[in-house]
Amino acid sequence: MTFHIVVSDELKKTLTVLKRKDQNMFHAVEKKMLQIASSDSLVIHHFKNLRSPLSDFKRVHLGSFVLLFRIEGNIIIFETFEHHDLIYKKAPSGKF
Repeated sequence: MTFHIVVSDELKKTLTVLKRKDQNMFHAVEKKMLQIASSDSLVIHHFKNLRSPLSDFKRVHLGSFVLLFRIEGNIIIFETFEHHDLIYKKAPSGKF
C-alpha cells in the first residue's frame, strides 16, 4: 500500500530554501519522504511516535534535523523540518 503525500506550506517554504542552500540535505529529505510514502502500513509504524502535545506526529531524523509527519488514513502529511533543538520548542502550542 502506498500513501499519498501532502506537504504543509511551512515545509514547502523550508524545502525551497533548503534546495537553494543545501542540495545534499534537500535530496536526503526528498528521498526519505518518498521512502516513507512507499512503505506499507505495517512498516510505517516503525517510525517514532512523539509524546503529547505532539502525539499525532511521527518523526524521522536526518542528521541533526528532524522531519515531522502524521498519518490520516492513506495520506501522509509532512509538517515541518527543523533542527532537533528547535523543533521541540514548538511543542507547547502543538501547531506548526
